[in-house]
Amino acid sequence: MLNKIRKLLAARSVILLIERFFRLGAGALVTFMVARMLGAEALGTYGLVMVWTAFLAPLTNLGMNNLVQKMASSQSDPVKAMQFLQTAVWLRIIAGGVFGLLMIAGFMLFYPHYFAAGPWQIATLFMLQSFFALILFEYQQNYLGHFRAVALAKIAVSALTLVVRIWGLLQGYGISFLLLIVGIEFLLTGAAQYYWYRRYAPTDARWHWQFFDWPAGKALLKRSSWLWVSGIVSVIYLKIDTVMIESMLGVAATGQYTAVARISELWYVIPVTLAARYYPDLLKAFEQSWPQYLLILRRRGLQFFGLALAISILMTLSAYWIMLFAYGEQFTDSTTVLQIHVWAGCFVFVRALISQHLIITGNEPLSLLSHGVGALLNVALNFLLIPRMGIEGAAWATLISYAYASFFFIFFSQKTRAHFFEMLKLKA
Repeated sequence: MLNKIRKLLAARSVILLIERFFRLGAGALVTFMVARMLGAEALGTYGLVMVWTAFLAPLTNLGMNNLVQKMASSQSDPVKAMQFLQTAVWLRIIAGGVFGLLMIAGFMLFYPHYFAAGPWQIATLFMLQSFFALILFEYQQNYLGHFRAVALAKIAVSALTLVVRIWGLLQGYGISFLLLIVGIEFLLTGAAQYYWYRRYAPTDARWHWQFFDWPAGKALLKRSSWLWVSGIVSVIYLKIDTVMIESMLGVAATGQYTAVARISELWYVIPVTLAARYYPDLLKAFEQSWPQYLLILRRRGLQFFGLALAISILMTLSAYWIMLFAYGEQFTDSTTVLQIHVWAGCFVFVRALISQHLIITGNEPLSLLSHGVGALLNVALNFLLIPRMGIEGAAWATLISYAYASFFFIFFSQKTRAHFFEMLKLKA
């Protein structure tokens, strides 16, 4: 029995899930404390700034996360592989600085009153996110099998910053302090990944300017362009509802919606982690046999959907008690919003696999198109439903747009319509 537990804890997918759940749990705990100690308006402010931080993430990652690993590992020359990796890191650091400055300017333009409360903390948060470029070293270390060390390092950083954030709230430092600590967490997480890279990389290939190779950079940017734009559009359709609620209903309603989204989206880490775990298996199956690949894809899709369905049913039945326990009586009016919003997870779970499928089959432009239409649909539905239904309308807009952009888009594309029927075990 003890050996089985050890094997389970040593499994890559389990370790990654533990790490990501810990980090999400830490963020959720801070959200709960902000709601209970500072109220809905403070939570709305915190949520809005974090949404803008989420907008910054795809701008600076340049769509390179999985692509760099694929291109670097395909090189027979280890020096050439290192060139791809380090060139990608430099490109992302530069992008982080440029887009961080632009984000500061945009936030000052649209939300000057938020900047008045904590200008340098928000600016520091946006700039420190550029250090998340070093997370590319994590992908390399995972590929080399050092995932446990990397995951434990991220857990340690999250634990440290969680303690500091809780201490800050208890001391009454407020939202600006929390935002500063989030920025420091970006810095420390990137530094931890660089440490493990330095420890395991060959001495002559650790970190040198000579490994910045512009031809490699151009190849990376060319391959990642569709994924980059798709990632940007994806975050827009995932997060635009918060921005629109703040604009149309105010910061208190934003706080209520942020509270719901934090709980509903807590589960999204599961499909992302498991899809990354199964990506090599899908890639190998695709290279060997198309029928075998479809069989594995269908099985994983059913597993993902079944897990999401179980979570959605459980969350729907216990929504009132979850909101009461997590946030207190003042947030229980948002119970219905949670009961609607949580069902979007069924489509998010399946989309994690379909995203891998689009990369494997060379349909990256379709990923961009699906996210683009999903974003337009979400914005249009929010404009239509929020004035009539409040934040419940935003939840319905999220559910409908996620359903299209995460799954049903493959039916409407001629390239993938056959895949849609085969995944459902139907014949076109």
